[in-house]
Order: sequence, then structure tokens, then C-alpha cells
Amino acid sequence: MNRRHTYPEAAEILRVEETWLRRHIKQLPHSKKGRVVTFSDEDLDRIDALKHHEPTTGPLAIVTAPSAGASSHPMNHLRPLPSRGSKALQRA
Repeated sequence: MNRRHTYPEAAEILRVEETWLRRHIKQLPHSKKGRVVTFSDEDLDRIDALKHHEPTTGPLAIVTAPSAGASSHPMNHLRPLPSRGSKALQRA
């Protein structure tokens, strides 16, 4: 039998704040009968998958970040402007 969880129970299972669930309820899978909102075990599994993000860089990343070579970014050739008080701008 599939158990139905209330906001406090679901928040405890998901290890999130109850207010987070309430704020994001429109994007989360749930059931509603009248004003009573409940979450099934399947709903909680789907919510847990939604809130979990794998790191893309750093020591825990599965895929390594691209190298910092000249062609690593299409805007890599851009350089910051000189400061406003520099003589390079005063000559122009």
C-alpha cells in the first residue's frame, strides 16, 4: 500500500524545510484533495531527484572542466577596459 505523507512528514524525509515545499508546491509532484496536500512515496522520489544536482566542476565532478586554453571560451579574447583615470583614455 502506498502511504501518503503530509508537509511535515515529507519535509523530514526529504531533509528540506517545510516552507521550501510550500513555496515550490506548484512545481512539485503531489496530490490535493480539497485543501489537503499529500505526497506519495513516488512523489517524494521524484522530488528528491529534482532537487539533486551533480557538480560539473571541482573534485566531485564526474566530467572534468574544459582546459583554460585560448579556444576554451568564445569571448576569451576580450580584455577589461583601462580605468577611467588612465592616460590611455585621456588621449582619445
